[in-house]
Amino acid sequence: MSFYTADSLKAELHERGWRLTPQREVILNIFQNLAAGKHLSAEELCELLHTEGHDISLSTIYRTVKLMARMGILRELELAEDHKHYEINQPYHHHHHLICVKCNQTIEFKNESVLKIGDKTSKKEGYHLLDCQLTIHAVCPSCQRSIVSAN
Repeated sequence: MSFYTADSLKAELHERGWRLTPQREVILNIFQNLAAGKHLSAEELCELLHTEGHDISLSTIYRTVKLMARMGILRELELAEDHKHYEINQPYHHHHHLICVKCNQTIEFKNESVLKIGDKTSKKEGYHLLDCQLTIHAVCPSCQRSIVSAN
């Protein structure tokens, strides 16, 4: 389960002069209950919310996921597609992404060295680390085979 609860989100929003709206709570709940390794774009989140009977506009979704990413609740991911994806940020479950630029297949992997470098660098500069992620763009074996067979 996630490190954020509705109560902790409410308290943090209140500290910043904002409030926990029903829409923010529903969006937090969706991300907390996503299957491991699942990432959602704002558009996919909107579709899922509408399927579940929630009438939340795409503009509200964009503002909410951006806010939650700035707060460190969500991780904003630059995957191979032209739009960002989001997942819950689990402070003690750092992972990275290997993405095929042809088919967009995404593999999650762990590497503690990347996290240690991020932590050391942020501390050296006086920052508080919220997230550390490495994204590797490559071509998967299947797409490599299709490229070779096309030639």
